[in-house]
Amino acid sequence: MEKTENRELRISHIFKAPVDLMWKLWTNPEHIANWWGPNGFTNTIHKMDVQEGGEWKLTMHGPDGTNFPNRSIFKEIIPLKKIVFEHFNPHFITTILFETENLQTRLHWTMLFDKEEMYDIIVKAHKADEGQRQNIERLEKYLSEIVGE
Repeated sequence: MEKTENRELRISHIFKAPVDLMWKLWTNPEHIANWWGPNGFTNTIHKMDVQEGGEWKLTMHGPDGTNFPNRSIFKEIIPLKKIVFEHFNPHFITTILFETENLQTRLHWTMLFDKEEMYDIIVKAHKADEGQRQNIERLEKYLSEIVGE
């Protein structure tokens, strides 16, 4: 089996919410638009067809007003358990695993890049590891806001 550690970005986090709620926050455009991306970013979701072969198109709006068009194709969907999508430009595969632990959800998020060089560019030059951590923090904050309703 091929070793992929040198081209993977991984993060895990436990959320104080049941898996069905976490699934909705990941698969419903009205929810994901509120927390997706690093700090300071907002999103316009153009299309989010969460099924195998479905397309996800969004524009991330940076704090400086720069627009970042994003396109992905969903490769695998196992409701309440797994989301896999292929992101284009830059190319990588994202896998999100949802595990129930009591009334909480453990989330495992992996981004797999084609080559170590691409990993180095995205992580070192564009600080994708920091962006992924901020994404988790934004999801945690958004979760607390909607649960508090």
